[in-house]
Amino acid sequence: MRRWQLAGAGVAMLLAGCGGVTIAPTPVLPKALVQEIPATVGLLVPADQSAYAHSETRAGVVWSVALGQGQQAVAREVLDSLFREVREFSELETARKSEGLQAIFEPRIEQYSFATAQETGGDYVAVTIRYRINVLAPDGVRYDSLTLTGYGTGIAEGFGSGGPMDEATRAAMRDAAAKFLTQFPDLPLAKELSAGTRLVADPVEVETRLAAALDIEALPIRESRRSNPAWRPGSAMGSGAPPLSAPGAVTPAPAVPASPSES
Repeated sequence: MRRWQLAGAGVAMLLAGCGGVTIAPTPVLPKALVQEIPATVGLLVPADQSAYAHSETRAGVVWSVALGQGQQAVAREVLDSLFREVREFSELETARKSEGLQAIFEPRIEQYSFATAQETGGDYVAVTIRYRINVLAPDGVRYDSLTLTGYGTGIAEGFGSGGPMDEATRAAMRDAAAKFLTQFPDLPLAKELSAGTRLVADPVEVETRLAAALDIEALPIRESRRSNPAWRPGSAMGSGAPPLSAPGAVTPAPAVPASPSES
């Protein structure tokens, strides 16, 4: 039995009385089997992202999710897997002064959404994390902007324990990391960096890329096994997720039925 499997309908009330649920998910990523891009890039994690946290109240329970440190570790590991050299910065001005950078990546969490076990019928919790990855030229001017979404679920036995939410959040982080690792190398931007190009932000080209913004789907809530016994948590996770999109690309529609971008 998992340590977070708390039984009884009074779990949410108990946790609310104890101050709610607080988690700080830090996923462990498997070794990425990707071809290294021979480029030197910067990783910019400003203070608002390294300390990023989400808090909201559901059914009287305060859910507090500290995402910053875990996400910073994921971003560091992902870029280290992709590029020959990665230099990490907390301030843009410091990054701009670093010699030899070809680009600066600034991953940002735009939205964290979740559905509790109480909202899904008691079988699972679901998490969606929407990311925007700003790609800056070495002088700090925005060159491009990528968006992607990570999805995760966690099997639940109670209505207010933090373990399943932690599991679902870590799964969403891993999902987003996997999408970036597998899809970024095929983008024109990756090929530019691989060729040794030092990015230069042309205002007209940047405006064109930003005008090609694509929407990202919101958190889908799937039906419970109580109404659909054939469904299992994670069985379709990410199957309808929008891919990391190249400029002007059209994101294909998700498969039907669907349950759960560069801009």
